Amino acid sequence: MIDPTKYYHTLELDKILERLCSFAGCEVSRERLLATKPQSDYREVCGEMERTNAAYTLCVRYGAPAIYNVQDCAAALKRAQVGASLSLRELLAIARVLYNVRTLKAYRERCEEEHTALDELFWALGENKYLEDMIGSAIVSEEELADDASGELMDIRRKIRAAQASVREQLDRMIRSPHYQTYLQESIVTIRDGRFVVPVKIEHKNEIKGMVHDTSSSGATVFIEPAGVVEQNNKIRLLEGEEQKEIARIIAALSAECGSYADSIMLSFEKLVELDVCFAKARYGQETRSVVPKLREDGGIDIKGGRHPLIDPAKIVPIDIRLGTDFDTIVITGPNTGGKTVALKTLGLLTLMAMCGMMIPAGEGSEVSVFEYILADIGDEQSIEQSLSTFSAHMTNIVSILEVANERSLVLMDELGAGTDPVEGAALAVAILERLRLFGCKIAATTHYAEIKMFALQTPGVENACCEFDLATLRPTYRLLIGVPGRSNAFAISQRLGLDEGVIEAAKGHVASDNARFEDVVTQLEQARQSLEEERRKVDALVASAERERREAEAFRENLEKQKEFEINKARSQAGRIVSDVRAQSEKLLCELDEIRKQKDNPAFSSLAQGAKAGYRSAMRALEDRANPVSGERQEDYVLPRPLREGDSVKISSFGTNGVVLREPDKSGNVFVRSGSIKTKVPLSELRLIDTPKNKSQPSAGRVSRTLQSKATREGSTEFDMRGMNAEEGIMELERFIDGCVLSGIKNVTVIHGKGTGVLRKAVHEALRRNKSVRTFRLGVFGEGEAGVTIAELK
Repeated sequence: MIDPTKYYHTLELDKILERLCSFAGCEVSRERLLATKPQSDYREVCGEMERTNAAYTLCVRYGAPAIYNVQDCAAALKRAQVGASLSLRELLAIARVLYNVRTLKAYRERCEEEHTALDELFWALGENKYLEDMIGSAIVSEEELADDASGELMDIRRKIRAAQASVREQLDRMIRSPHYQTYLQESIVTIRDGRFVVPVKIEHKNEIKGMVHDTSSSGATVFIEPAGVVEQNNKIRLLEGEEQKEIARIIAALSAECGSYADSIMLSFEKLVELDVCFAKARYGQETRSVVPKLREDGGIDIKGGRHPLIDPAKIVPIDIRLGTDFDTIVITGPNTGGKTVALKTLGLLTLMAMCGMMIPAGEGSEVSVFEYILADIGDEQSIEQSLSTFSAHMTNIVSILEVANERSLVLMDELGAGTDPVEGAALAVAILERLRLFGCKIAATTHYAEIKMFALQTPGVENACCEFDLATLRPTYRLLIGVPGRSNAFAISQRLGLDEGVIEAAKGHVASDNARFEDVVTQLEQARQSLEEERRKVDALVASAERERREAEAFRENLEKQKEFEINKARSQAGRIVSDVRAQSEKLLCELDEIRKQKDNPAFSSLAQGAKAGYRSAMRALEDRANPVSGERQEDYVLPRPLREGDSVKISSFGTNGVVLREPDKSGNVFVRSGSIKTKVPLSELRLIDTPKNKSQPSAGRVSRTLQSKATREGSTEFDMRGMNAEEGIMELERFIDGCVLSGIKNVTVIHGKGTGVLRKAVHEALRRNKSVRTFRLGVFGEGEAGVTIAELK
């Protein structure tokens, strides 16, 4: 039985796994990734790939979860289960596991995906906030427990601090005393063997009564514990002993709690590691711009735009390679350094990565099969110690391959038959290919021998391929072309490198005529292929251009549809406003008719009726102008009948609102106007003069008015727009507007306050409810502005 690991090393899978480890969040995950072996069971590989795909989807949509600083606590948890006390470091490690488990659960809850292949792992995570908080609140660091870990510990430490303060206070008084300062080496208090002492000069050690605990390295200083603080120091030592007992009790209690949840924590840790492995594969896939390939079990491979992940992405040329579909053997030919070996390794490595449940750096739609063996003879493995030549080393590998190869094997062979006599080597290479095909293997091999190219041309199921060579620049392009035999181009390369022309011509004369004709045919085929390739590129460019123009036309059509919908909605809105205005004008007309009816005995009754009729017709014409889509063009021809003066009533055409002129036009043609509560400058061209009666004591044609003296301003409108005002300012203006309407004899008014948050509407209703001039009020209905307006009836 062979060890497949050496073939994995040949194809550099170990280097990929080392890079993959850098994306893991904990050491256990890194070890597991480094030990990853390709699986040969199709169902297992599909399951692993499905998990990787789920992790990749979550990473792209919601970002990768943070998993860090997690350690394997299995050994500590098993000790806790049998009653052992753990160290503070082990307890903190368990708390970190619980924290990462909780954050992973929270991460999955934030993701909106209904179901993924990772849900089984997420659901198996056992969150334990109780134990996490218990450990976190009790332990400050790996060396210290928190004071509030227990009430007893807090009390003991309070007593220790009080005793230490008392000792320091006594010793501070001593070192500050002039009597003792002459005996002290330094005026400081220090600690030796856990007891407070003072440094005394060696020659005065008998002047201070107490116990000597230490001597300086120079011997000039002794550290003495004065007799007056011995009792207090003893008390501190006793309290420290009690502290250690309480700490041991707390740690034992925490360890017991961990032991009671040990099985759940170990299971959660195992699932956490599995999730970390999946997300590491997903993040590596993001880094290498990889895709999830379609997995097959029939030996078929179709890699589109495959890239070797160990080659600089800026320099690599993607290759398309297929095998096991319409042919089971591919023979790759071409010049040295043309990319044959890289193509072979890319095929093998990407297949191994897929069998490890990893995404592959290739294009969408790539397909890879799951094999039992991936066998490779790549590179020169000659050995002086084993007395093996290059040919012998290759043959040793091939013998091993022939011993285990079967119908579920992918065999990769570089420079098949090289290293010996060309005639014998070519014959041996053909025989090896025939034997492997007899076993049902899928085979990819590289060679320079024309005999093997002829074998591929003449044998069904065997296909030629070549690494493209640019005949113009005499350089390889590293593209793999399937169905085309390649040339070694030894003469062309030698000529480019400066070999004498005579030597090259002599060499051509030694080439057999059959081989020369074959090479000429291959050259002509290559030239024809390159010409067709150039034509295909031009056609692709034209197709791409046509597709781009089609998309632009489609986008333009969609834009027109949106504009059409917008204009329709705008027209509907305008129609609604016109209907509302018609109703308001009708209400106004009815009010005026009521007034005229009351004055039927008046000698001027006939003129009043004619005036009302003329006013109604004027209002109807104004509404017709608003409904006319080209009315705006006629407004451009408007000319003021006279210069504007301060106090004139005007209409601002750009806003559709009325205002009062506050100042005469300036030199720039701008007029200072007040509209509602807003004061602004408006160009003279946007103002329309509103005619007002010259003598308010006499009724004008088409209008019924009352000659009452008041400070209230008559606006001559049935609408009041409060939008843009605050509540206080708006209510003041509303009351002034109602007063003007009462003086004008208007019975129905419309207050426009907008929908918004409803604050302004509420303030309006409250003001109308209080106003004695208001009979009733209601919200607008469809066509009137609905909840954005209030219709009020005045007394």
